[in-house]
Amino acid sequence: MTSPYLSPIERVWFYSLRILCGLILLFLILPVLVIIPLSFNSGSFLVYPLQGFSLHWYQDFFGSAEWMRALRNSVIIAPAATVVAMIFGTLAAIGLTRGNFPGKSLVMALVISPMVVPVVIIGVASYLFFAPLGMGNSFLSLIVVHAVLGVPFVIITVSATLQGFNHNLVRAAASLGASPVTTFRRVTLPLIAPGVISGALFAFATSFDEVVVTLFLAGPEQATLPRQMFSGIRENLSPTIAAAATLLIVFSVLLLLVLEWLRGRSEKLRTAAV
Repeated sequence: MTSPYLSPIERVWFYSLRILCGLILLFLILPVLVIIPLSFNSGSFLVYPLQGFSLHWYQDFFGSAEWMRALRNSVIIAPAATVVAMIFGTLAAIGLTRGNFPGKSLVMALVISPMVVPVVIIGVASYLFFAPLGMGNSFLSLIVVHAVLGVPFVIITVSATLQGFNHNLVRAAASLGASPVTTFRRVTLPLIAPGVISGALFAFATSFDEVVVTLFLAGPEQATLPRQMFSGIRENLSPTIAAAATLLIVFSVLLLLVLEWLRGRSEKLRTAAV
C-alpha cells in the first residue's frame, strides 16, 4: 500500500515503476510460457494457432528409446555430480570460512571461478584434459566436470549460512568430549543443512541443464536430455522437444518452490537461534 503522504508525482513514479517491473518480468517469462501450449498441439509443427489438443508428443517422448536414454543419463549424471559438489563444496566452505591463511581470497576466487569462466572454455579444457586419458566419452568425466560447475553454488550458499553460525556450539560439543566428526555430524551439519541443500539444488539444476560441456565430453551413449534437445533442434525439429522442454520447466518450478521453502525454514531457524 502507498503512503497517504506521497505527492502526486511520487504516486505516479510508485505505480509506473511497478508496471515497468511487471512488463519486464512478462517479457522474460513469456517465451518460456509459449512453449507449454505447443507441447499439447495435435499438429506436427511448432506454430500458432494450435490445431487441437493432444498428448501425442508426450507419448512420443516416453515411448522413444533415444529420449528415454537421454533422460536416464541425466538422472544418473546430475545426482552423482550433485553429491560430489555437495561434499567438496561444503568442506571447502567450512575451511574458507573458519580458516585464516595467506592467499585465502585467491583460493576463494579460484574455487568459484567456474561461475564466471565461459562454459565453452571449460568444455574445451575438459576435453583436452580427458581425451588423452581415454575418458572423452565417459560418465565419469561428465560427472567430474558437472560437479566442478556445481561446487561454487554450494560454497556460496553454505558460506552464507555459516556467517550466522554460533561457533560456541562447536566449542561446547568439543568440551563435552565429542570428536570433530561427531561435532560436525550432530551440531554443525543440522544447522547449515538449509544452505547445503540449497547449494545442492542449484548444483543439480546446473548439471541437469548443462549442454555445452556435454557436447564436448559425451558420446551417443552418454547424451543427456539437454544434449538430445539440442541435437533435435538441429536435425529434426519436432513438437516432442516442446514436450521435453515443458517437463523441464515443471521440474525447474518445483526446484524453485523447494528453494523458497528452504529459505523460509532457514530464516525461522536463524530467528529461533537469535
